[in-house]
Amino acid sequence: MTGFLLAGASAFWLGILTSISPCPLATNIAAISFIGRRAEGAVKATLSGLAYSLGRALAYMALGAVVVLGLLSVPGVSNFLQRYMNKLLGPLLILVGMYLLGLLGFTLATSVGSQSLRERAAGGGIWGAGFLGILFALSLCPVSAALFFGSLIPLAVAQESKVMLPMLYGIGTGLPVVAVAALLSLGERTLGRILHKLDAVQRWAQLATGAVFILVGIYLSVRFIFLA
Repeated sequence: MTGFLLAGASAFWLGILTSISPCPLATNIAAISFIGRRAEGAVKATLSGLAYSLGRALAYMALGAVVVLGLLSVPGVSNFLQRYMNKLLGPLLILVGMYLLGLLGFTLATSVGSQSLRERAAGGGIWGAGFLGILFALSLCPVSAALFFGSLIPLAVAQESKVMLPMLYGIGTGLPVVAVAALLSLGERTLGRILHKLDAVQRWAQLATGAVFILVGIYLSVRFIFLA
């Protein structure tokens, strides 16, 4: 039980870290700002921002659930993961930690939906804002791809959690976006000052998370590979 609670807290934190990383955060600010300008009235703008956030959270949750379910439902893959996941998790965490510390680099990224489709979604009211959130969530940046596929998915597979851990990750990605939408209502100058401070917090959070990942990865590697 303690192990699952720790995994749940880790999934939630990974979601928050994903959302405040520079590339997703810049995308979220641009999208919510654009949605807010297209919406008529403060109430509709706020609801559109919440719908966008919910769309992002649901997209991550659904993608995580599908990937984990797919991995665990194939007998050969499932048996392999159940046998070797603990041994694989340590090296994976070390690699992701090194990436977060800037020691490794890769250019994995995805883009979903054309520019015209995104513009139509942004002008489609509350439902359109939710759909736009789904599109942007599935357009993964290198940092979000590393955190999602390199950390959340192995963690969910190790815990055999098809829904709960992806859901907590999705909620974590949505909360900072809701905060950005609320800050936009205070004015772009106020938002700029707060985001300047958030940028420093994000850098330290990413470095701290990377260091913790490496330490935990070393521990798991020693325990399940060298001492097994």
